[in-house]
Amino acid sequence: MSTENTATAAAAAHDDGAAGSRPTPQEAWETLAEGNRRFVAGDPAVVGELLLTFGVLLLLFAFYESYWTNIASAKMQDEVQTRLEEQWVNPRQAKATELGDAFARMYIPTFGQDYQFAIVEGVQEHQLLTGPGHYPGTQQPGEDGNFAVAGHRVGKGAPFNDLGALKACDAIVVETQAEWVTYRVLPMSQDPGERRREGIDCLPGELNERIAAGDYAQVNGREITLPGNIEVVNPIPGNRSTKVEPGMEGLITLTTCHPQFSNAERMIIHAVRTEVQPKDPSGAVPPAMKPAQSTAQKEVR
Repeated sequence: MSTENTATAAAAAHDDGAAGSRPTPQEAWETLAEGNRRFVAGDPAVVGELLLTFGVLLLLFAFYESYWTNIASAKMQDEVQTRLEEQWVNPRQAKATELGDAFARMYIPTFGQDYQFAIVEGVQEHQLLTGPGHYPGTQQPGEDGNFAVAGHRVGKGAPFNDLGALKACDAIVVETQAEWVTYRVLPMSQDPGERRREGIDCLPGELNERIAAGDYAQVNGREITLPGNIEVVNPIPGNRSTKVEPGMEGLITLTTCHPQFSNAERMIIHAVRTEVQPKDPSGAVPPAMKPAQSTAQKEVR
């Protein structure tokens, strides 16, 4: 055989070998099918790798939600708190409230003396990242009707993480530039007699009766509902009317996700206005702001 023929044969053999090293479509299909069979059959190695990967992703997401977003939210909350205080000290800096602006502060003494959040206007995600947000179209603090506020329960500052610990008569205090408004959580029971007993320590006689057996008898201090139930923020929660009628009470409604790590439902807290106190230059705070009076705080501890 000539040298030229030998080179040609060697090249052909090399090409055949290279071609043979690549799987045919049939071989590739069989390899894929075998992997699927191993997964469906519960091959420990395959399932273990998938579970490990899934677990790592869950841990990363939990870290982001519970830690990193809290840091970002705390910074944003501090910024709006500072701007709010500047506006209150210097009224010339005051302006019409726009979406994302802070306009009030909320305190829940049950959760400790250091619990306070500036409330911003709006309930979109970027607004709730700053802190609790006021539902546009619902009433303002202290007004008749329903002052409705949404907040996160996990991550993003988690201002409403402990709403489930609130009990009947626990205080929710809202501070505006001019006044303090105290609300008391409504009774949890649906029985009129039990509602009277739950409210007797914090609600004046006529108001207690109205809450127990009057036109607010169907409004409980806490309820679990679906996200689409927008009637919970109406002037009388559960009533379809959005009109504020003369003689209505002033309520505050707090909404958050439920269960804690899900958004399948909503936890709703309703409280009724019991006191409106003009702000005192001496810095006096409402009686509800004084410690050692909450039933829920004892349980949290």
